[in-house]
Amino acid sequence: MSKHRIYTTSVASVYPLYLAKVEKKGRTKAEVDEIIRWLTGYSQSELEGRLNHKTDFETFFAEAPGMNPLRMLVKGVICGVRIENIEEPTMREIRYLDKMIDELAKGKTMEKILRKPAEV
Repeated sequence: MSKHRIYTTSVASVYPLYLAKVEKKGRTKAEVDEIIRWLTGYSQSELEGRLNHKTDFETFFAEAPGMNPLRMLVKGVICGVRIENIEEPTMREIRYLDKMIDELAKGKTMEKILRKPAEV
């Protein structure tokens, strides 16, 4: 079975689409970058380097310095598929990012987007 086309697509080619989506709703590039850094563990300079080198999605997530364990708290449907039911790890990571960008565009606060564990 061949890989999905998104795996070999550069993050840099999709990044402007993320920005356009959130900026037309009054959100910022800084917020998009914060979401990506929270999810992957990249620093701002590492993120910018990955974008400049046109790193593909598969490599971007495979080489992420520290995927946030709280990303498992991102739930819901994206592109008609429930995130929790996606078995392929790379596709699930891509969909976590997509869902968080959607939440930003829909006006959720950063505190809600960047999941925190439930208080005991």
